[in-house]
Amino acid sequence: MSYQVLARKWRPKSFATLVGQEHVVRALTHALSEQRLHHAYLFTGTRGVGKTTIARILAKSLNCEAGVSAEPCGTCSACVEIDSGRFVDLLEVDAATNTRVDEMRQLLENAVYAPTRGRYKVYVIDEVHMLSNSAFNAMLKTLEEPPEHVKFILATTDPQKIPVTVLSRCLQFNLKQMPPPAICGHLTRILQAESVSFEPAALNLLARSAAGSMRDALSLLDQAIAHGAGRVDESQVREMLGTVDLDYLFSILDALHANDATQMLTVADEMTTRSLSFDSALQELANLLTQVQVAQLAPGAIADDLPERARLLELASRINAEYVQLAYQIVIHGRQELALAPDEYAGFVMTLLRLLAFSPSDEGRRTVASPETAARTPSADRSLPLARTHNAPSRRDAVVAEEPPKTPPIVPEVTTKPESTSRRDAIPIGTATPPLDWHAALSSLSLSGMARELAQHCELRSIDDTQINLRLSPVHRHLQMKPAQDKLQQVLSGFLGRQARVHIELAQTESTTPAAAAQRAREERHESAVAAIEQDGFVRDVIDIFDAQLVDSSIKPI
Repeated sequence: MSYQVLARKWRPKSFATLVGQEHVVRALTHALSEQRLHHAYLFTGTRGVGKTTIARILAKSLNCEAGVSAEPCGTCSACVEIDSGRFVDLLEVDAATNTRVDEMRQLLENAVYAPTRGRYKVYVIDEVHMLSNSAFNAMLKTLEEPPEHVKFILATTDPQKIPVTVLSRCLQFNLKQMPPPAICGHLTRILQAESVSFEPAALNLLARSAAGSMRDALSLLDQAIAHGAGRVDESQVREMLGTVDLDYLFSILDALHANDATQMLTVADEMTTRSLSFDSALQELANLLTQVQVAQLAPGAIADDLPERARLLELASRINAEYVQLAYQIVIHGRQELALAPDEYAGFVMTLLRLLAFSPSDEGRRTVASPETAARTPSADRSLPLARTHNAPSRRDAVVAEEPPKTPPIVPEVTTKPESTSRRDAIPIGTATPPLDWHAALSSLSLSGMARELAQHCELRSIDDTQINLRLSPVHRHLQMKPAQDKLQQVLSGFLGRQARVHIELAQTESTTPAAAAQRAREERHESAVAAIEQDGFVRDVIDIFDAQLVDSSIKPI
């Protein structure tokens, strides 16, 4: 006896065995139970989600010898013939090969005749969007008012190409893509019934590769059984699909945390030896980073039966939570840029090195220097501070606790004016009273953009050994953006000559902020300019002669 592929052998025969389309099953079940039957149905969805399967089950429900119901018997001659594809009153038409108007007219001419054996004559038109405009026009009248014994079931993967005149005549159901857990559960039941040994991790890989299609998952399962000689093992499935072993990805993140570029390149070379897809590797790495972030912010969402759960939680405890977000963006953009790279290996390696370059870890940081510079620099000073950009994540309090650094924190280099540099070492450490003129200090700092606006609208409350306390009025809370705070913290740390954390309190300010002082100065200059214009003899003569008025807003102080 010839072998029957799993996708055909395990095609659902009833609504009860259908997987993943509960919303459609519920609507059709209620309609059949209450005898509220529409004359035309339209099923839309991607390939392999059950459009044709639901059409056949619906045809059985309509023509079962036991009567119209949501639970056809499956044993009568009508049900058996529909399952085997030889029921005379079930006409399955492939619109992709019958696109012309003449073929549609010939098909619809027979619709007026009563069914030969069944209760209803059911027309199943697959890929209906492939019909020509003339063919659609030819079926409009019959589709709107068909004979009582005719039911139309249309199926398509592209409903946008169907005319609205056809859509308005049909009861439309949108079939969802199958979620991976539903696919895994169905594959598990099939393998248990087929007495095939398997590993759950292998089914997870097949479910993700199927991309929401149950038929694709069953085809891949057939291939996996043949590839594994009757077994479905994770290693065999990875080799068959060309997917990346998670061990490689965990090794990359471990090397990233250790600042070990050599180890990262070694892993990339090993992946090259196995001819693994670097595009898939970046996709899997982005997925792993997502799981790491979930483990950091919502550990309870990680399933207890996940094979790599312990490894995920351990990795999540060592990586800065803010940096995970940046790493995810780097990986996503690196995948998009693979096509622009000289080759996939170069694009993958540069993405890994970019992850390392933007890592917030201070241990092992080195600057690139020429041999002459290294020879002139004393050994104690060869490790230079590395200034961060405002886009790089700062070493602030992370969501996940990190180990304390073994070396003193690195102070970013900041370019300031000479007078501020000479005054910087003399600034004392205060507690309750600000030890410096906040207005004068801001005028000497190299701040710009949002960071400058934030500082201008704050008042200085106090400075202690490790923290600078500022107060911001609630009306300006929109300025309290993290990149602006990070830049302000970096510049102030350089100005004070020590690493200090900026803490901003949202409350009504008690003293005049630099922004308020600047606004007051601008108003005073404007008032002086207006007074000077009003006292001008020529201007007064013009006002008197022509009964003119002076527009204050048009006056700009020099």
